[in-house]
Amino acid sequence: MVSPLALGFGVIMLVAMSDDDGGGGGGDFELSAGSLRVGKGYVPAQYAGLIEKAAADCDAGLPAAVLAAQIKQESGFDPNAQSWEYKKDPKTGKMVKWRPLAKGIAQFIDGTWASSGIDGNGDGKKDVWDPEDAIPSQGLMMCKLLKTAKKHPEYNGSPIELALAGYNAGWGRVEQYKGVPPRSFAEGQTYDYVKIIMANVANLTAPDTSGDPEVSGGWGLPVKAPLGTPYHQQGGMWSSGYHTGIDFEVSVGTTIHAIGPGKVVAAGPGGAYGNQVVIRHSDGMYSQYAHMSKVKVSVGDTVRGGTVIGLSGATGNVSGPHLHMEVRTGPDYGTDINPLPYMRKKGIDI
Repeated sequence: MVSPLALGFGVIMLVAMSDDDGGGGGGDFELSAGSLRVGKGYVPAQYAGLIEKAAADCDAGLPAAVLAAQIKQESGFDPNAQSWEYKKDPKTGKMVKWRPLAKGIAQFIDGTWASSGIDGNGDGKKDVWDPEDAIPSQGLMMCKLLKTAKKHPEYNGSPIELALAGYNAGWGRVEQYKGVPPRSFAEGQTYDYVKIIMANVANLTAPDTSGDPEVSGGWGLPVKAPLGTPYHQQGGMWSSGYHTGIDFEVSVGTTIHAIGPGKVVAAGPGGAYGNQVVIRHSDGMYSQYAHMSKVKVSVGDTVRGGTVIGLSGATGNVSGPHLHMEVRTGPDYGTDINPLPYMRKKGIDI
């Protein structure tokens, strides 16, 4: 896959420089490593800890599964991956290998590595071919891009999607198109890059096997009420500069239901969100319910789709009673995505 900031150099091709499959480790089983699914076909065991730490070191809400899906798309977890720039031979008219372009597990080009690479393992040198340097560098670069993305709520795409586009094509392209570049840019390479990675996040997220197993249950609306403020509406009342979820117009005391089965990871005061509940679903995604007057579940509870989790209210930063709901790639603020496509994919009529 194209490396960070590599677009525009010409035709490229990813070539593995070793004979192994680059995805070894983990055997034929799944192992939970924090939030990552580890094993054959998922995240190689030898890189899971590096990815988890790189995500944890970011204070902007960068999910480990996003980094993992990104590496899978970039190099297939192959630390020896190499991409090349090709050009047409004027004598034969054929495309021939010209010069190396992107290198290593995170596919950095030389210029970007020089400015963004770090000595992640503290051995005195920063080596693009060493995953212990490349993965922390990738995490740091993505973290910076994510922070920049959050300053532009007017752009098309969630902060995570904008950061991925910036990593692939350069932030200048994100600014140029005021969002994720369209399919018409670079033959859709950046557009598809972001789409594929976001689609693969759930696959690389470990099911929550702690405590009681997740119960079954269908998917449905949190409340039966009209929609209010839409996702990404801009406004000064939000610290991000835009609305990070969707609102349902309900009065105080309306029963709120979990949209699907999962495990409660937060329940109680949530700052500007007032009283909130956050649920982790088995696909690795999270749903959040805010401004409640009363919370009726506790952290660690398993819930079915439709379980009553609280009552609507007007707690926190609000102008009136309503239910604010988010869908996230992580449990914390700043990992929001548009809830509507996710909910519709689950069969919710909204």
